[in-house]
Amino acid sequence: MTDRTEPTELTEPAEPFATRITVRGYETDSQGHLNQAVYLQYAEHARWEAMRAAGIRQTDLLDKGVGPVALETTVRYLRELRAGDEVEVTCRFVWGDGKSFRIEQTIRKADGTTAATVSGVGALLDLKERRTVTDPKSYFRALASDLGIFGL
Repeated sequence: MTDRTEPTELTEPAEPFATRITVRGYETDSQGHLNQAVYLQYAEHARWEAMRAAGIRQTDLLDKGVGPVALETTVRYLRELRAGDEVEVTCRFVWGDGKSFRIEQTIRKADGTTAATVSGVGALLDLKERRTVTDPKSYFRALASDLGIFGL
């Protein structure tokens, strides 16, 4: 049995948060393309940067006894990225009424071409009970100094 529920009655998200990353040579595979796993790292980096920009540090979540968890992730690889490419990674939180929320992300090249999209379902895990919390929005509202980054 799972604690996961699908988001319902989605709220209108804010403009997506964005951060820039330069593809490093050691992140590429033998064909010179960005390694497929690194796309996930870029998405993760953008999510933590969004939280930081909203005023939430990792220790703030830990102090509340919770931590973010990924329940589902889908990556669509659309265009290659190579060493030296500059990319913008966006992060948009989409909220429903359940225990989970969606995170929609785009990895875009400097010329505006979409290189990949990352769509995921996340939740906050109660670190003591090892179950997802009932109302993750309440934790973000309590901790964030900029609720607009979360679309709240």
